[in-house]
Amino acid sequence: MCTSLPPAAYQDPATAGAPEPGSSRQKAFPPAPEPLPVPVMDNHTHLDFPDGHAPVGVKAAMDAAAAVGVQGAVQVGCDLESSRFTVRAVDLDERLLGAVALHPNDAPRYAARGQLEEALAEIEQLASHPRIRAIGETGLDFYRTEGEGLAHQRYSFRRHIDIAKRLDLTLQIHDRDAHDDVVQVLREEGAPGRVVFHCFSGDEGLARICNEEGWWMSFAGTLTFRNAANLRRALAAADPGLVLVETDAPFLTPHPHRGRPNASYMVPYTVRAMAELTGTDLAELCAVIGENTVRAYGTWD
Repeated sequence: MCTSLPPAAYQDPATAGAPEPGSSRQKAFPPAPEPLPVPVMDNHTHLDFPDGHAPVGVKAAMDAAAAVGVQGAVQVGCDLESSRFTVRAVDLDERLLGAVALHPNDAPRYAARGQLEEALAEIEQLASHPRIRAIGETGLDFYRTEGEGLAHQRYSFRRHIDIAKRLDLTLQIHDRDAHDDVVQVLREEGAPGRVVFHCFSGDEGLARICNEEGWWMSFAGTLTFRNAANLRRALAAADPGLVLVETDAPFLTPHPHRGRPNASYMVPYTVRAMAELTGTDLAELCAVIGENTVRAYGTWD
């Protein structure tokens, strides 16, 4: 477990300057944004992935988020170790719900060691915890996996879909360069009742498919990147009732702090960009995102 730091560790401008020696990347956390007028939740974060100048504990991370109107988060596992951490984290802080799974790039590694079935069985057992509300992140990744590893990805994805359906849990999708294949597998297997495309990376065509199927689209800091015109078109096409927001922290820090460490307290940068792009009142958008998130995962009570 990471060592706790006070919330000011995120917000102190004195820590926001110099990059690490020998690196051009600034590893200090960016300054906190202006608080949102209506609270929202970060529906995808990795509190166990260290980044920045110093480790930050679960409570400190969630305190910093709460200070800017991000009242809860979904902590997401992507292998056995991080899924075990997720179960511990949701017990540690009531502002967290959890998701557990084998990431599509990890499934072939378990298969190569002859441990995939054992790992999937443990994921199902971890998913029985009442504050684990999703199976994820799972899906397909054609960017980092190729060859026979893709067969293991597909098998693992189908098994995760089955677990989500049998346990009546939300399915959190990782989809990288695999839009058509992800949709095909979901349709062939029969999608669970609640599906979230985490860090939505498709175009307006995929957004329309999600509209038709009732699948949520979760937008991350990538929406704010200058080269993300496809995401902005997708957001414009998305049914507002199917839109969520996330950080995927510590990755994908929104503009104007791209490249620096990310955390749940950075959500307001993305939400404000979403409101501007859609011409929606900020408070109204926050309320809709909050309602959508509860429909996707249940309450945080």
